[in-house]
Amino acid sequence: MKKLGSIYVSDIRNIATNWTAAVVILGLILLPSLYAWFNIAASWDPYSSTQGIQIAVTNLDKGAQVQDKPINLGLEIKKSLEANPKIGWVFVSHEAAQTGLKQGNYYAAIEIPEEFSQRIASVLTPDPVKAEIRYTVNEKINAVAPKITSKGASSITQEINRNFVKTANGAIFKIFNELGIELEQQLPLINTMKGVLYKLETLFPEINRAADLAVKDLQESNKIIKAVQSRVPAAAELARKGTEFSSGLIHFLDQSSSALSSAAPHVKLTLLQIRQALERAELGIAAAAAETENQTNDKAPEALNSILVEAQERAAEALAGARSFESLIDSMNAVAPSASLTAISDQIKDVIARSEALQSSLLQAPKPGSEPNRALLDNSRNIVKSVSSKLDQMIASYDQAILPELQTALSQAKSTAARTRSTLLEAQRSLPRVEQILTDASLGLTQGLKEAEHVRNRLPEAEAKLRSVGDRLHALEQEGHLEDLIKLLQLNYQKESEFFAEPVVLAENKIFPIPNYGSAMSPFFTTLSLWVGGLLLVSMLTTEVHSKGEYSSYQMYCGRFLTFGTLALLQAFFVATGDLLVLGTYAKEKLLFILFSLLISLVFMLMIYTLVSVFGNVGKALAIVLLVLQLAGSGGTFPIQVTPPFFQLIYPFLPFTYGIGLLREAVGGIVPELVTRDILILTLYGLLALLLGLTLKSGINRLAAPLVQKARKSGLIH
Repeated sequence: MKKLGSIYVSDIRNIATNWTAAVVILGLILLPSLYAWFNIAASWDPYSSTQGIQIAVTNLDKGAQVQDKPINLGLEIKKSLEANPKIGWVFVSHEAAQTGLKQGNYYAAIEIPEEFSQRIASVLTPDPVKAEIRYTVNEKINAVAPKITSKGASSITQEINRNFVKTANGAIFKIFNELGIELEQQLPLINTMKGVLYKLETLFPEINRAADLAVKDLQESNKIIKAVQSRVPAAAELARKGTEFSSGLIHFLDQSSSALSSAAPHVKLTLLQIRQALERAELGIAAAAAETENQTNDKAPEALNSILVEAQERAAEALAGARSFESLIDSMNAVAPSASLTAISDQIKDVIARSEALQSSLLQAPKPGSEPNRALLDNSRNIVKSVSSKLDQMIASYDQAILPELQTALSQAKSTAARTRSTLLEAQRSLPRVEQILTDASLGLTQGLKEAEHVRNRLPEAEAKLRSVGDRLHALEQEGHLEDLIKLLQLNYQKESEFFAEPVVLAENKIFPIPNYGSAMSPFFTTLSLWVGGLLLVSMLTTEVHSKGEYSSYQMYCGRFLTFGTLALLQAFFVATGDLLVLGTYAKEKLLFILFSLLISLVFMLMIYTLVSVFGNVGKALAIVLLVLQLAGSGGTFPIQVTPPFFQLIYPFLPFTYGIGLLREAVGGIVPELVTRDILILTLYGLLALLLGLTLKSGINRLAAPLVQKARKSGLIH
């Protein structure tokens, strides 16, 4: 241990007594600080100084007309960019922009095309077309600049989109607001219509039945019309024949009237003949009755019965005459009905009935081989008397009552026949028009039937839609009332449009806040400068002790390391304190930042010193290789997850990983578990380096001595 101290003390004395060595050592101590400070200062806050990045802007927009109002969104964008100092916007022509972009004067170029406003306005047309802003970037100038310019270009489109959404939503929500007011005013009518809709939904089965009935009725009506159409020719023929018949009837009635005038005495004679036939019948009946009453009657029964048979014949003649007269009266009454003719008809019917009773009685009176029945003879005489009395009345009133009534009936019949003939002629003339009406009615019914069937066939669809609307209304009523919707529509449309333009606001919460980019990068550049400082020391200072005979291999290894370690600690102290005091980098735990820097520098120095002490110049090369690998594979600048798989694979095994991590804890805030892990792993790296140096230095140095001597003889390698 004493020899270790003597090596260290000798080195310190040599530095202190040799001003040249002291100057060199001082430079080696300060150089890492300069390396770290310049890099940290250069990256202090690059994203707040982007106004020097020039982007060419060309506005070719010709504008458009929206509701007879001119707009030019290109000019609006230009004004917005002029008020944005974050990027160096330069407004030039198309040719100047392209030329400057190729020559590197501009990092990017933004061009607003001629149809920009027109395409934005197309949102009000059936075929809207998205507007474009052309962005061209020169990626050759710088690797980071395209990311900044792209962010600037995208911010333009985001602002345009936000303003467009805000304006469009403002218009839409204003309409909604007006709609809400209108709905509130019409709410009673809406509720009434809703009730009608529900009622109509329940009435649809009845509507379907009514539609089926209407179609059926139209079908039947069409059949009837067609049947009537088919019979129109027959009706025309019937009217023609009826006209001819009525003409003939009028002629006949004219003749009948003349005939009646001339035949009136004959009609009356008919009544007289009936009366005479009854008188003869009465005489026969009286004779038969007288013979029957005479007890001394010597006539045979056959002779009496013969008298009664003759009386029967007379009664039959009277009955036939009465029936003939009845036929005449009924015919006239049918042509010209009247109460008088009906009364005359009733009288003659009574005569006929009594005559039939007389004939029946006379038929029963004769008895073969015996005398006639006296009671029947008396009954027959009474009937004859009553009939004769009735006939006497009719004969007496014939000229004053019966004949005038017959003449009146004929006159009325003639008038009726004339009216009938006139009606038939009118009907005959109207039949073509009737036929045309029937044809039109048939066409109308056919078309109406088609429409009715179409309506009936569409009714299930209408019912389904109505039920669907009803179901939706029920669902809406279950989810909320129309009044709630009206309240929603009546919200402040300006605030609503602003909300939908930016519905989500990012609430940023920094759990380990670092005020600037330079402070965030200080762990990486500080760690890097400490490794570089170690490389400078082994490059400028020798790891060998010239008085080798006095010391063993491990004593020289450990004794000289005390010198390198002291210089490394001084490097770390100046770097860390300079970061905090000279640059003013932020560190939440400033003391720990300095202490962690001392630990990292000591471990790195031990690793580099061991490589050089054991392997010589090869060790220096290995230390440089480690530096190169750690620059890309330690996640100092980019997250390790975005690097290629190889670097992600070696990331957990690199000392930089844990050195940077330890300083980040001091800068942002301590997480004890991470600090403990990083310190333990760095300590493990130091112990492994120490073990490697103690075990391999003596053997490898002896094996490599001839090679080293030979390399020095080249005059190129020390």
